[in-house]
Order: sequence, then structure tokens, then C-alpha cells
Amino acid sequence: MTHQNRLSQEKSPYLLQHANNPIDWYPWGEEAFNKAEKEDKPIFLSIGYSTCHWCHVMAHESFEDEGVARYMNDHYVAIKVDREERPDIDSVYMKICQMMTGQGGWPLTIVMTPEKRPFFAGTYFPKERRQQLPGLVDVLSHVHRIYKEDKNQLADIEKNVKAALDKTIEREKGEGLSKETIDQAYQTLEQRFDSVFGGFGTGQKFPQAQNLLFLLHYYQVTKTKKALYMVEHTLVNMIKGGIWDQLGFGFSRYTVDRRWKTPHFEKMLYDNAMLLMVLASSYQITKKPFYKEKALQLVTFIKAEMTAEEGGFYSAIDADSEGEEGKYYTWTFSEIYDHLDEETADLFVDVYGVSPRGNFEGKNILYLPQLDFSTYAADYGLSEEEIVMTLNQANQSLLAVRKERVYPHLDDKVLTSWNSLMIAALSQATAVFQDTDMLKMAKTAILFIEEKLYENGRLQARYRQGEAKFHAYLDDYAFLSWAYLSLYEAGADRKHLEKAMATCREMEDLFWDTELGGFFFSGSDSEQMIVQEKEVVEGGLPSGNSIASFVYAKLALMTAHSHYEKRLNELLSIFNTDIKEAPASTPSLMRSLLLTHYPSQQVLVFGKEKERFLEKLQTAYLPNVVTLMADDAADLADLAPYTSDYPNNPGQTMIYVCQNFTCQRPTTDMQEAMAQILEG
Repeated sequence: MTHQNRLSQEKSPYLLQHANNPIDWYPWGEEAFNKAEKEDKPIFLSIGYSTCHWCHVMAHESFEDEGVARYMNDHYVAIKVDREERPDIDSVYMKICQMMTGQGGWPLTIVMTPEKRPFFAGTYFPKERRQQLPGLVDVLSHVHRIYKEDKNQLADIEKNVKAALDKTIEREKGEGLSKETIDQAYQTLEQRFDSVFGGFGTGQKFPQAQNLLFLLHYYQVTKTKKALYMVEHTLVNMIKGGIWDQLGFGFSRYTVDRRWKTPHFEKMLYDNAMLLMVLASSYQITKKPFYKEKALQLVTFIKAEMTAEEGGFYSAIDADSEGEEGKYYTWTFSEIYDHLDEETADLFVDVYGVSPRGNFEGKNILYLPQLDFSTYAADYGLSEEEIVMTLNQANQSLLAVRKERVYPHLDDKVLTSWNSLMIAALSQATAVFQDTDMLKMAKTAILFIEEKLYENGRLQARYRQGEAKFHAYLDDYAFLSWAYLSLYEAGADRKHLEKAMATCREMEDLFWDTELGGFFFSGSDSEQMIVQEKEVVEGGLPSGNSIASFVYAKLALMTAHSHYEKRLNELLSIFNTDIKEAPASTPSLMRSLLLTHYPSQQVLVFGKEKERFLEKLQTAYLPNVVTLMADDAADLADLAPYTSDYPNNPGQTMIYVCQNFTCQRPTTDMQEAMAQILEG
């Protein structure tokens, strides 16, 4: 009979991956802490996620090993945490790991006392010593000896960790953020920019979509052409590379090389959401069909592979299948010729850089050595249109072959925060491409959140198999308010603006620090960690405080409510030092400053033809323009009282273009209104 531990009762795909380990894993909870205290055992805390390659490696090497399990069960209480379900736990202990070791990553390994005080941290450990890495068995033995025999060392470590943690949350309010702060953020990104292959840095590459969104916004308000070039050069090189799935579409999480060529194959919902925003805005600015094509392909991937039948979006697709990284996505040279006729195969291997030796463990990651197909057209005696048509047919044939392979693990939990990012992205793309299918996807997903992710009026963080669980965190609320705001901007449906404002009120009630300002990561009604965090620096995801500041900046411009401006200023004040020390590490918050420190406009549209004008307005990339639309001005008076000062004319659609809530004379001519906006 297969052994099952307590994780078998959980819903998390990651925890369930460990439900048959011989280790007596516990989920995070009082049962585990009480056992550790009663038996005087240290806690072995392992944090990861279901599509994490090195988590799989450590599991197979160590957590499935009977000898490791016997030692751990005898000497430790073992706890497993899914970082995507419990970002509150992950954030605190990752910060501790970085402070103690100078680095972080997953799987995250923490050893702590029953009182949750850490005294050892690391990431991946092999079972036995390998090169510079100590073996897990040796680590467990050494750390257990410290816990049992060296109380002085234990106390010193705990004291130092506590002091370092406390220091991370100390903040003094400040002022003086200006256009120079925004320019510093841009200049830092310019210095880090890889002028050869795009992206930032010259080692492994992450898309860093928040940086790209900031650069597009910065370009629009400052007309700094280099900012747009940095985005375009990055996008083109990513889409040429292996980080973009050339057959099935979608972006992988990162590449291990500078050229975007060799991906770590997992695909995350949040990366693809924010890169959809980048593609849509890039098309708005440049009108280059290439960006539209890739945006539509990206949505095709999301719809086909990451959309739940019930309407939400899944979290991630693993890099591994059948225990092998990239097996689902890579091809041998001979496989191409097995499934395509020789002439088509010759063209395909040329276009996608396929070789007999391969470029990844003897197989080939498909990539585009060049985007210009004219040279292939000359070589093969075909027109460029014929080249494209032939490749499309070949791609479909090979995609059908790929679908017969064992599919990678799909993490099918639905996260409020990541779903909200995708809803915001689809709403923004809807506005750009006037694609009703995208809008339908966004509305279906927001309805899913409203119907499935609330328990007794309280938003929850995760849904899976009928269960909504874990009080939602700051990111969930901030991203959800952004999703509602984006839906409103896409379709001018009043209820979405109302819900954006209501979500902000709930966010303040639960997360606002009434003493110093800023939002805590965990709600006042939730389990409290060993330190109450307030994050503004961004990593793979935007921070909740940064997105909250962006939403407040927009709502202040839309509604003229002083409350939003007050909250925004308080956020900028409490995070003043963080921002000034590293403005480029807060790109979403920098977009708030772009809204407040450069001219912005309000466009009020009242009348039956408001949707027609909205379509016209959405053809342009206008990040510093906010719109309020209704059939009648009175319809918005309760949400934005100043709108009642601007009468509408029954039977006509009246358009007011305003700056700082002072409006030009109204017009019924859409061309004239657009001219006023573009001159703005």
C-alpha cells in the first residue's frame, strides 16, 4: 500500500505532489507547531511550487528517499508550503534566506524553532555532497546538533535574524519625489539594458514586463525614443528566441542565457498577462502588425491551455514531462523529417535553427535566427507569402504531433492575484484590438472571482476543486482593483468603476497601516507572520503597494476625490527612501509618478454614441488620459461629483477634454475632440 502523509488532504497541486513521500509532511498549521514544541524538535520548512524544476529534483533525490525520511521523521517536524498559495509565508522566509546566505530561490529550505524563529536557511541541497554544495543528510545532522547542543549559538543566530528583520521594516516618511526620480529610474534601466539582445543584464534573462510597461509610458510622456527602442528590441529578441514557444505560443518564465535562446520551460500566467499588456501597448504606439500577431497568438495560447472550463485561469505549466526538462517542447533533427516532407523539412530546420547535434541536450529548442524571411524566399525559390504559408502548415503538423506527447504538469489552481493581472491584460488588449472575444474572456474570469472566490464576503486567494481558501493578500486586492479599472476603461461599464472603488475601500479596511501609512501584505483578520511586511520593491510580480499607488493615481484623476490623492501621497511618503534608493526597482510605482508629475487629461463623454468615440480614443496609446463615459452626466455624479458641472445635450454626444478638471468647450465632433486630446 502506498504511504500517504497529511498532505493528501490538501488541495494544492504542489503539496499533493509530496503526499506519497515517506517523510511525514505537515501543512503549515498549529498541529505541526504544537508537535514540534511538545517533542522539542526543530521544524524543517520546505517552500516551493508545483512547476519548480529544482523542487522536483530535490524531491526525487531526497524527499522520496527512505533513509532521509527516517532521519527527518525522527529528528524534525517537516512542513511543506506552496509559495503561490501562501506568499505571506514565502516572502518572510525568503527575505530571511537572502539575509543569511546572500541569495534565494526555490526550493527554499528553512530550519526554525517551534516558535517559528529561523536559525538556518538555504535553497536546493543534493542528498549527498556535490562539488560546493553540502549534502542534505549532513546539513540535517549538523543543524540538529546546533538545536540540541549549542543553545548559545542558536540564541545568537535568532537574535541577529530578528534584528535584521526588524531593520527591513523600519521606515521614515519623506518627500521630494520628482521628475528627476523618474529620470533616474529610466537611466538605471538604460545602463542595465543589453543593447545586443535586449532585456536587462547579460546573464540569465527574465522578461521583467513591469520595466517594459514603465518604458512605454516614459516614452509617451517624454518622447525619449531610446525608451521605445529598448522595449521593441527586447520584444523582438524574445519572440525570436526559445523563450517564446514557436509552435504553441506563450512565454516561458526565463532563459538561462543572454540570447533568450534556452528557456527554463515553465510558463506562468502572470508573465504572459503582463507581456500581453506590453504587446498591446507596443502595437498602439507603433501600429506594427507583428505585435498584434503575437498578442493574438498569446491569447490563443491562454485560451487553449490556461483557461479553466469554469472560467478562471490556471496558474502555470511545468517545464518537465516524464521527468525530463523541456521534453514536451524539444525536437530531434530526425523527428522533423519524420513528420514533414523533405522540402518543407529543409525549410523548417533552416528557419528554426534545427541541427543534427541539437542546441539542448541533443535535441533542438525552436528559435528564429532571423525574422526576415526574404533570404529564405530567394534560397527556396518561393515568395515570402509562400514561405509563411508553408511554415504555418508545418507548424500545425508538428503541433499535432506534439499534442500526442505526455503533457507537462498543469498547476490548475486559480489565484485571485494572477487572474486579476490576466483580466487587466485582456481588458487592455480588448481596447487596442477591439476584440470582443478577449472582453468575453475577461468578463467570464471576473465573474468567476465574484462567484467562486468570496467566502462570507471576504475575498480568498485560491480556488481549486470547489474550495476557496486563504484570506486574500494585498496583491489580490490591488490587482483586482486594477482589473476592474481596466475593464471600465475597455467598455465604460459603470459597475466596473464602482467595483474598483469598492475593492480599494476593502483593501484599506484590511491592510492599511493607520499609524504610519502604506499597506501591509497580510490583512488584519489574517494569520500574522513573525514580521509585518510592507513591500514596494518589485520582483517577478508587481508589488501590491506599487499597483495600489497606480490605481489611486488613476482614480484621483477620474473622480477628483481628494481621498485617493491623499492615500497616494501617503504611499509615496512612507516608501520615499525605498524609491529614492532604487527607483528602477519600483517600475509600477514610477508609472504613478508619470501620471502625477506630467500633464494628464480627463475626457468626459456623455451621450448614446460614447462607445463609438471610445473605440476611436483607444486607437492611440494615451496612458495619461482617463475617460469617464455615460449616457447622461447625472449617471456618474455620485462617483465623480465634478461631472455634474458639465451638462449634456439630449440627442447629441457631448465630449469634454479637461486638464486638472478644467475643461475646454464641449464638442460633438469626434475628430475635433481627438485633436484636443492629442494636442493636450
